[in-house]
Amino acid sequence: MAERKAPLVADKILLAATLTLALFGIVMQYSASSYIALQQTGDEFFYVKKQALALVVALIAGFGASRLKSAYLKKFSLALLGVSVVLLALVFVPGLGVEKYGATRWLNLGFTTFQPSELAKFALVIFISTRLSERSTLRLRDTVQILIATLAVCALVMLEPNMSITVCIGLCVLLMLFIGGCGIKQFAVMAVPVVVAIPLLIFAEPYRLKRLLAFVDPWASPLGEGYQLIQSYYALGSGGWFGLGLFNSRQKYMFLPFAESDFIFAVIGEELGLIGCIFVIALFVVVIWRGITIAMRARDRFQTYVAAGVSIVIAVQTLLNIAVVSGSIPPTGLPMPFISSGGSSLVVFASAVGLLEGIARNSQIPPSFHKMY
Repeated sequence: MAERKAPLVADKILLAATLTLALFGIVMQYSASSYIALQQTGDEFFYVKKQALALVVALIAGFGASRLKSAYLKKFSLALLGVSVVLLALVFVPGLGVEKYGATRWLNLGFTTFQPSELAKFALVIFISTRLSERSTLRLRDTVQILIATLAVCALVMLEPNMSITVCIGLCVLLMLFIGGCGIKQFAVMAVPVVVAIPLLIFAEPYRLKRLLAFVDPWASPLGEGYQLIQSYYALGSGGWFGLGLFNSRQKYMFLPFAESDFIFAVIGEELGLIGCIFVIALFVVVIWRGITIAMRARDRFQTYVAAGVSIVIAVQTLLNIAVVSGSIPPTGLPMPFISSGGSSLVVFASAVGLLEGIARNSQIPPSFHKMY
């Protein structure tokens, strides 16, 4: 009688949902960006080509991440966080940092640009997972270390400035501490500064206060701060149940700013209606569900927290994006994972899903197959 191990396989449901989102995103980016790309570059496929190339890189990066051993990931978590902080700081170096729309958030790599804040979110998740997994009870000293790391990342992101990513990071950290069994005292150490900082940051910059007022009453400044939200309302409202039809958006004709990136969900609603929006949300629910399932089945605490943290980032960023587009929270720039235009976001999120796939494979207990002679 011989015994052999069954091969470890990937989470096919997670893989299928993620690929569907990424491919669907390329289709919607063509619809949302073709006109503006033609006006700006003379090539209606300009943004689509960039995203398609990024998808190829993302698939390679995701495959590589799925092969990473969790022991190495845990061992070098602090180094990864340090690299992320250094990259965030480098955007302020003249010649390296690239400024767009009044913000310096990208590094010039020569052949392309990279947004370090995308990497920093997941580097922080891995660092926190390491701290949470080291002992069953989170000590105050551990909480302070997590707080210092979070403040370092958030401070650099805010200087870009990028309040939307800062809020996203803050919420993700608080949720990770919650699932990590953080006590009331430790949770207060993290939560109180965040609660106090948000209104201070809003009032510190006049444009943020204007955005808040535009959220309350966008029609008070229909050609100013309220313009983008109003155009998003028009897109979603005109879509109805089934939409105007794929590629038939009217708002993409330079009425809706950032239609191919931060507000692509509005174009989805306009062209595919409520049914299309539900389809997209359902795909994200599947991704998050599989991520949580992988976290619950993980072999050790570190892998559990990594899987949970990745799922939290995807969930929080998706919810914030939809909330902004639908006017549920004040307008802020935050891409929709896997769908919005942006190579950095696609590659990093694909790598994060690769980590989930690696944890899923490692968590399987291969059954024994017996061969009778």
